[in-house]
Amino acid sequence: MAEDARFTDADPRPLAIRAEDATDLNILSSLVQDAVLTASDISHDARARRLALLVTRFRWEDADAARSEGREFERVRAVLAIGDVMRVVSDGISRDPGTVLELLAIRWIPGEDGTGRLALDFAGDGTIMAEVECINLDLRDVTRPHKAVSGKAPHHPE
Repeated sequence: MAEDARFTDADPRPLAIRAEDATDLNILSSLVQDAVLTASDISHDARARRLALLVTRFRWEDADAARSEGREFERVRAVLAIGDVMRVVSDGISRDPGTVLELLAIRWIPGEDGTGRLALDFAGDGTIMAEVECINLDLRDVTRPHKAVSGKAPHHPE
């Protein structure tokens, strides 16, 4: 069955949040933890000063309910858009379009006068560093949720 972006029978509503400060960013980061994407799903538009990632994120906000109801865990396609980007550099990220990446966290490294860097940390020690004028991120689900292929919630040993 093809995914559709209308959400006519999805429950709950699609996620759409914005991060404008460090507290917001921590929440957004937790929602994209363990999101997967390919290198071709990353787009930097220097003229528009935007970095965008099309991710398949685990629905952490639904995991407890799925577990207690005995139903499948879900993932959903989402767009993570970072605005006010002045420069982007990466380290340890393959540019091969088919390379699968796993986003672990987004960290804020404050600079002067509200500027700073957003560090997007990936499994395998890869990082994308976006120098930004301010914290300005949007996360928006763009498909209906679907069953997580693994059938399991991601697990991080302590």
